[in-house]
Amino acid sequence: MNKSFTGMILSGIMLIATSCASIVSKSNYPISINSTPSEAKISITDKKGKQIYIGQTPAIVKLESGSGFFGKARYQVVLEKPGYTPKTIPVTFKLDGWYFGNILLGGVIGMLIVDPATGAMYKLDTEFINETLVQNALTSSSKEALKVYTLNEVPPEWKDHLTAVGQ
Repeated sequence: MNKSFTGMILSGIMLIATSCASIVSKSNYPISINSTPSEAKISITDKKGKQIYIGQTPAIVKLESGSGFFGKARYQVVLEKPGYTPKTIPVTFKLDGWYFGNILLGGVIGMLIVDPATGAMYKLDTEFINETLVQNALTSSSKEALKVYTLNEVPPEWKDHLTAVGQ
């Protein structure tokens, strides 16, 4: 057999066996997570509720784009810091435009097997999370607050100003 003919056959097989999104894209993506204030606890769970990462801001975490055959990954990022209200941010993936390159280059195998199995048919919707945490009202240093006292806790100088209610 001619070497150039064998090379053409091997090239044709490789072209058919590969897929466009798997070649051009990737199946995991880095996401940058920052918060104000910094050093907030990061907890990331996947769509099944399995915790896949715990750390602190700032951080860069690699997330898988696929979740099973033809399954798009989804994550919940929770930012927590004592004295601040926790914040939950959804992280989603969208269909990668290169997936449709299979029509021209990757063929049926790329479109129905390789890209769906590797998750390369999806790409990260947002690459950055930069959230400002809100200070808890209960822990803020506000001077005005509603306080409830029992009758025994009321200072003696206030007792002259008390009014009976509900008698």
